[in-house]
Amino acid sequence: MSDTMSNRTTEAGQTATVPRARTYEGGPGAALVTEKGATRIEDTVVAKIAGLAAREMSGVFAMGGGAARALGSVRGIVGVDESVTQGVSVEVGERQAAVNLDLVVEYGMAIPELAGAVRKNVINAVERMCGLEVTEVNIRVNDVHLPDQDRGREGDKSRGQDTGSEPGAR
Repeated sequence: MSDTMSNRTTEAGQTATVPRARTYEGGPGAALVTEKGATRIEDTVVAKIAGLAAREMSGVFAMGGGAARALGSVRGIVGVDESVTQGVSVEVGERQAAVNLDLVVEYGMAIPELAGAVRKNVINAVERMCGLEVTEVNIRVNDVHLPDQDRGREGDKSRGQDTGSEPGAR
């Protein structure tokens, strides 16, 4: 790999060298198809990596649309872990991938800044781990998680139980 891309002539008539961005030899995805064979990375692998990369960002409360989150809650009640691919869809080709994410963000977060940080983290994770070029990461914010939403749920649970500790309870 060469560290220079081209020679250009400056205004003074001297030759200047323009540095090339440091990338994989042949770009991302080049190592997946070689003369000795091809490596195919399945959609589910890329979806899991993208989902984990998005979830590790501070400000992402949950992933998926309303129906997907409701199904995830039901799965949690019966003891099945939440799917890391919930809220993630991908299209994977031989050398490139496109990622779509559905997010629920914490109230107070600057959504454009959070989306940029999530996008960068997902691209870095997928390109580093899979060697695929990520052509796009589309983010759809479905909801905003309010701080008092959790307190309301806990209160609903305790209201249904008669502990006899309230004044006037017999």
